[in-house]
Amino acid sequence: MAEVNEPRRRFLIGATSFVAGAGLVGVATPFVQSWNPSAKAKAVGAPVRVDISKIEPGAMITVEWQGKPVWIIRRTGENLKNLALEEHREELRDPDSKFNQQPEYAKNTYRSIKEEFFVAVGICTHLGCVPNYEPDGRAEVKHALFFCPCHGSKFDLAGRVFKAVPAPTNLIIPPHQYLDNNVLEIGADEQTS
Repeated sequence: MAEVNEPRRRFLIGATSFVAGAGLVGVATPFVQSWNPSAKAKAVGAPVRVDISKIEPGAMITVEWQGKPVWIIRRTGENLKNLALEEHREELRDPDSKFNQQPEYAKNTYRSIKEEFFVAVGICTHLGCVPNYEPDGRAEVKHALFFCPCHGSKFDLAGRVFKAVPAPTNLIIPPHQYLDNNVLEIGADEQTS
């Protein structure tokens, strides 16, 4: 019987264990890293900054946040006056936004931080269609509004839903804040950042 070379045996066992361990780490690392959200996924949920300095009164722009359209409208003085009219408030299902769809700082007649700018998720609360912005209104409503072409829901320029339409609730106001007079950040505010 041949004599066992103990030092060589220990070396081979150690070398084999080292290579097996390195292989295990090499296989496990990509697997564990796959649990982290991708850069694209992180970007989808990240806050969005928008320069609002060039938005003309009465104009609307749309940006994407979390895969949803978010409207930013610069309301005119006439828009603001119409939103506060008592006869207009009587046309609305939830004029005081009692159903909680906005942050605390947007619980007011204009559902906004700054009366002039309106920020809302542009998705109808009925079945998820995207309403059209109608700056000149419609025959049955004499001022600007959002009209959903899918089932006829109407929202005023504060995102409040009219009575007798399919949409059950007002439009959702996302968290947002003004970083300065020209930059709006959607997806973050003092409460969430």
